Amino acid sequence: HIQEEFDTYDHDAHLFVKLQFLKKRSKIIEIVAAKDIIFALAHSGLCAAFSRVTNKRLSFLNLSPDEVIRSLFYNKNNDSLITVSVYASDHFSTLKCRTTPIEYIRRDQLDAGFPLFESESLKWPGFVEFDDVNGKVLTYSAQDGIYKVFDLKNYSFLYSIPDTNVQEIKISPGIMLLIYDRTPSYVPLKILSIEDGKPLKLFKHLLHRGKKIDFIEQFNEKLLVKQEDENLQILDVRSSELIEISIEKFMTPSAFIFLYENNLFLTFRNRTVAVWNFRGELVTSFEDHLLWHQDCSTNNIYITTDQDLIISYCKSDAAADDGTASSIGSINMSDIMTGKCIAKIAANDPALSIAPRKNGSPSIWSSIPEALEDVTALFYDEDRNEIYTGNSQGLVHVWSS
Repeated sequence: HIQEEFDTYDHDAHLFVKLQFLKKRSKIIEIVAAKDIIFALAHSGLCAAFSRVTNKRLSFLNLSPDEVIRSLFYNKNNDSLITVSVYASDHFSTLKCRTTPIEYIRRDQLDAGFPLFESESLKWPGFVEFDDVNGKVLTYSAQDGIYKVFDLKNYSFLYSIPDTNVQEIKISPGIMLLIYDRTPSYVPLKILSIEDGKPLKLFKHLLHRGKKIDFIEQFNEKLLVKQEDENLQILDVRSSELIEISIEKFMTPSAFIFLYENNLFLTFRNRTVAVWNFRGELVTSFEDHLLWHQDCSTNNIYITTDQDLIISYCKSDAAADDGTASSIGSINMSDIMTGKCIAKIAANDPALSIAPRKNGSPSIWSSIPEALEDVTALFYDEDRNEIYTGNSQGLVHVWSS
């Protein structure tokens, strides 16, 4: 069923926001849910919280009239929601983080939250990255030329890393990989302990001269390096064993997701998903999981905590009445180990229905095909066994069996 429909748009938005674009209907770009509350972030920067107990909007999380919320992070360590925002007052140039306990959001006491990392100047190209796997936060202050690591449990500062010649930092369970500016023939790399920042290994990885680096990724002791028009290299940094996978077999993906529980990784390329192991072997290709969106955004994909299922907004088999490709997608749930599609929400499924209202008044104005059209964000609430989708109209739909 579609159980519920929520709208992030508010006719009265002009009463509490002053930026013109915050008052307009806007597509949902991110959905996060925790403890019976759904948080829906619109592309405009307006973020609404809805209760699944009362099925009413609790509040908008924008505390100031010129606040534009860019992203959300649910911190399970202390049961709070972190918002990352920019403000018109400084020309949207500096990221500001704020944490609010879920319990206070439920009571609409948003002023009980408090700002985080106030000592850091997170002006572009500075950033903040939340690392759920290790329980850490990585910040980068471009103007100070420094990376800092904080504890995600209590936001205490742990250590800093000077950015001298650091091109990028990759985080993996227990470790951080520092990728330095390359020379023509090699790239210097350093592995640090994530807990205290102490160096564990410093080494150089040889490169093909004149070929750009497509990606460097770190997963536990495995280093993945791919250069333009070259084979994928998988290096074991402990044993120095090197495996190469031919370019015909492994082409550069647009995104990766590492499956830490299974020691595997997902790749996304041209709307297709595949599962690989660290011997460079294809483990799974999916039989019915052609992604709707060309650019792989993880906000349209959900992987369960046990990393056994992937849920995505996919291309539907159904064609429109005139024979052209349908503008309506489906939500497909597939088994990561077998590639089989085990469940699907599709508009042509006669078993799908809209849940009746208890008091008879409709709260769901969309039809099922409308709810499956142009889905822009997706989230699966594992505790409630519900899927939440957001669309280009700024609507959120609740799907449950």
